Amino acid sequence: MTHNEIDIDQFILLTIYPSIALFGITFFAKKARLASSIQYGLQAFICIVFSIIYLISIPNGGAQGLAIVLLLFSGILLLMARKYKIHPEENDKSSSKEIPFN
Repeated sequence: MTHNEIDIDQFILLTIYPSIALFGITFFAKKARLASSIQYGLQAFICIVFSIIYLISIPNGGAQGLAIVLLLFSGILLLMARKYKIHPEENDKSSSKEIPFN
């Protein structure tokens, strides 16, 4: 493997930072009772911000792969936000199914 000015421990930290932000947004959204579409939109925004920061600030393309993965993940999150915005009633019914006790 070629050396691109970033070590494995730094790469792991660069992976953990967006994960912490995504879980933090999820925790905040549950506590504030935000709509799922807003939660997914915020998470997509955070993924885009992290990918731009990684592309600009990491030298010699050390985190280009991680930035591309974050951009792809933000696209998926935007599609999920759109789905929850268009059909909120279907998503609420599927998440609150009750299991009958026998």
